[in-house]
Amino acid sequence: MVATQEERKADTRQRLLDAAADLFAERGIEAVSIDTIAEAADRTSGAVYAHFGGKDGLLNALLENLVNQNAAIMDAELTVAIEGDAQLAALWRTFANPPTGPSEGWMLLEHELWLYANRHEEARSHLAARYAEARQMVVDSLDLWREEGRADALGPSEDIAPLLIALLLGLEMQHRLDPGSITDRAAITGLRALTGLGKMPATTTPPTPDSRSRQRKKQ
Repeated sequence: MVATQEERKADTRQRLLDAAADLFAERGIEAVSIDTIAEAADRTSGAVYAHFGGKDGLLNALLENLVNQNAAIMDAELTVAIEGDAQLAALWRTFANPPTGPSEGWMLLEHELWLYANRHEEARSHLAARYAEARQMVVDSLDLWREEGRADALGPSEDIAPLLIALLLGLEMQHRLDPGSITDRAAITGLRALTGLGKMPATTTPPTPDSRSRQRKKQ
């Protein structure tokens, strides 16, 4: 079956995003040119400009792509793991040992994007918005767990969210350099202390992707 023009455009766009993600994570954003990305994707540099307008546009699209991919992975992990500690282990696993696939190197890319945003003012607001969205996702999950009587966090969800993200990022950075230095038990202990998940017995049915989505729409 012959691909339509829209399908070919979508394929080219995804190829460029995948190539950029791999190269940025491996070599650093500053060291990778548009021509290098195009060659890795088996496309022309003109395709990069046509789809994204340049490197900054590509970075912004890459951030959006990461948000969607990792939200789906986390939702899947947390939904399958219905017990408190199992959910926390699944959350930690997403950061420390992501599944093989397009998002496998996402944490290294996160670090590269943070460095780039701190050196380029025009990229800073986009990454700041990405972190704000991540904090809101954590707030939504904490609020949902509270409503279901499954967790009793140390404080308001809005205060716990940035602390939880900081803990996960900090643990991942140490784990990347020395995997044996951060055990799953240590990570779960810290996450449990912040979220209160696992300290209380569940009183209702564990959250589903639909209930998680409904909670986010309330905001």
